[in-house]
Amino acid sequence: MAYLLGIDIGTSGTKVLCIDEKGTVQASASAEYPLLTPRPLWAEQNAQDWWDATCSCVRRVLQSVPAEEISGIGLSGQMHGLVMLDEDHEVIRPAILWCDQRTQAQCDYITQTVGQSTLVAETANPVLTGFTAPKIIWVRDNEPQNYERARMHLLPKDFIRFKLTGEFATEVSDASGTSLLNVPQRKWSDKVLSALQIPLEHLPRVYESVEVSGVISAAGAAATGLKEGTPVVGGGGDQAAGAIGNGIVQSGIISVTTGTSGVVFAFADTPTVDPDLRMHTFCHAVPNKWHVMGVMLSAGGSLRWFRDTLGRPEMRVAELMQIDPYELIAREAATAAAGSEGLMFLPYLTGERTPHPDPHARGAFVGLTVRHSKAHMARAVMEGVSFGLRDSLEILKSMNVSIGNVRASGGGARSEVWRQIQADVFDFPLSTINVDEGPALGVALLAGVGAGIYSSVEEACSSVIKVVSSTSVNKENAATYENYYNIYRALYPTLKEQFAALSALDV
Repeated sequence: MAYLLGIDIGTSGTKVLCIDEKGTVQASASAEYPLLTPRPLWAEQNAQDWWDATCSCVRRVLQSVPAEEISGIGLSGQMHGLVMLDEDHEVIRPAILWCDQRTQAQCDYITQTVGQSTLVAETANPVLTGFTAPKIIWVRDNEPQNYERARMHLLPKDFIRFKLTGEFATEVSDASGTSLLNVPQRKWSDKVLSALQIPLEHLPRVYESVEVSGVISAAGAAATGLKEGTPVVGGGGDQAAGAIGNGIVQSGIISVTTGTSGVVFAFADTPTVDPDLRMHTFCHAVPNKWHVMGVMLSAGGSLRWFRDTLGRPEMRVAELMQIDPYELIAREAATAAAGSEGLMFLPYLTGERTPHPDPHARGAFVGLTVRHSKAHMARAVMEGVSFGLRDSLEILKSMNVSIGNVRASGGGARSEVWRQIQADVFDFPLSTINVDEGPALGVALLAGVGAGIYSSVEEACSSVIKVVSSTSVNKENAATYENYYNIYRALYPTLKEQFAALSALDV
């Protein structure tokens, strides 16, 4: 029996998953690590925490699966993060993450220096604060001593690849989010690198997601227990990898993922760009295919904030009941009517990306009255995130992207209450699949293609992924939400200037 390993370096923790060639989960392990916020709207992590978590999780998985029977390994991870290594391959500073919002000045500089038309033609996207290139420029502007030491810029999963294999490599889907890749041509952009004076030799080699990028080194084997020589494929950024794990490998199937961030993801045969640049166009993990993606920065993260700040009693009760505290929060939310009796939530807790690329955007409850309870607030959070996800679906419709099937995934999809809210807000039924292992499953399947177990990504997905359930639309609630959605869309433009003014007071 051939086994495949998927390693996902997430924002809240690392997950390692082992499947057989039929997609049956043989073993899994996860480990959490802290998120560092040294200043408002900054977000960093220590790369060593990722490596420690990877080693721990792999060793736990190998207690159930022999290392010598693993045919291939795939890597996924949070996108856009910056890990800088010096000439001795040591980490220079904490990694700056995708949700960090410090780089607006650098985004403006990049746009002016490269030129908006050239930037979009080369990278298929505007440059945004979450992307990698402005982080590099920020270090150059603000920490010149660290920039002078830098000899390699890596994305989070590619730092783990280096630790496992000794190779400096990335792949097209994750590299698409750096603002340094020529997305149509699937290679580093000579024009952007030249304009920004970033040396090509400071970037890793780019592979397709199913290509073997290296093998487990002696040092990687000693640290993890993996067999030396085991092939490691390119893998994918967490969203492209998660889409593979959802079977989004053909037109008409859309995924809506509610994790820490929220993502609406559509397959594309060609690099299709939103004329208004609200959506991202990146290389897909399927060779020579692309995808269009809308990203909310605080989707499940909004409900986590609610849990951590207002849900302490639920956390204590859940611990006694030995259940997930989110289950109790969802039960409370279900007691409130659709629309939360006029209470609305703007889920911009860490700024926003789609459709409002605004690092200054803030979260807000709007419409609070003495009648509202914590149950209304919990439901309003779920509804606000769902409205934000609908923004991306509406843009896809305007781009004439085919929407024949919408698949729900991520932590939010495991909540029956939240799935129903999303179906009603979208006015579109949601389906779920037989496995919900996210990016780790996706890159395990990519590893299977690279190892020759499957002939293509499409075959890998059809062999493993099946639709198992559907959530139909409550038409009465959908009509209610249509009215609330129109109000939701008007709130951000109304508050935009005030958000910016509040952000200026933090400086």
